[in-house]
Amino acid sequence: MQFKLKAETIKNLEAFSQMLNKSVDKIIEEALEEYFASTQEKLLKDTIEKENAQINLSYDEFWDGVDLD
Repeated sequence: MQFKLKAETIKNLEAFSQMLNKSVDKIIEEALEEYFASTQEKLLKDTIEKENAQINLSYDEFWDGVDLD
């Protein structure tokens, strides 16, 4: 697998690697873990919102056609 990164991104990786005393690989791994967790949370939230939109009924919709006599 190969990646192409902008020169500025590479400079930032090298700078943060020195500042944090971490390898570039470790920084990338941590960043991707955060990205995946954030994206998974967003997808789950979107799924729940879509399900709620399909399930939620107004008071009138819920009771429409119900005869309580």
